Amino acid sequence: MSYLLDSNILLRMAQPTHAMHAEATHATAALLRRGETIHVIPQILYEFWSVATREIQYNGLGLSIPDAHAELARLKTIFIFLPDSSAIYPEWERLVMQYAVKGRDSHDTRIVAAMNVHQLTHLLTFNKDDFKRFPSLTVLLPSDI
Repeated sequence: MSYLLDSNILLRMAQPTHAMHAEATHATAALLRRGETIHVIPQILYEFWSVATREIQYNGLGLSIPDAHAELARLKTIFIFLPDSSAIYPEWERLVMQYAVKGRDSHDTRIVAAMNVHQLTHLLTFNKDDFKRFPSLTVLLPSDI
């Protein structure tokens, strides 16, 4: 089975002192041990970068640009990187209309559009409720693994 990791999973894995670090790391490791394929997409890496390079006092990780870039490179060696394609935008537009998506939820809908285009059905995230409007997805919390 193929899984997409949400940015919140990657961020918790990058923070050894965070309360959710072990849960994110153990769930991801369990998927890999089971032989599951784990993917990342540009949207997830953009979101990771945004938080990773943000100052700690603003709820970021405070990584330097070179350190954040090195972490992106590392993530792309561990997980399979699926690039964007021209099919993602029309799929996103179809989804926002079909599910009447507004505001911030349009960002998560872009993740779903990329998943649909890349034929991924399983998402590992700490924010399961953000994706409940999409019945075609199997959305799992780390505790579900």
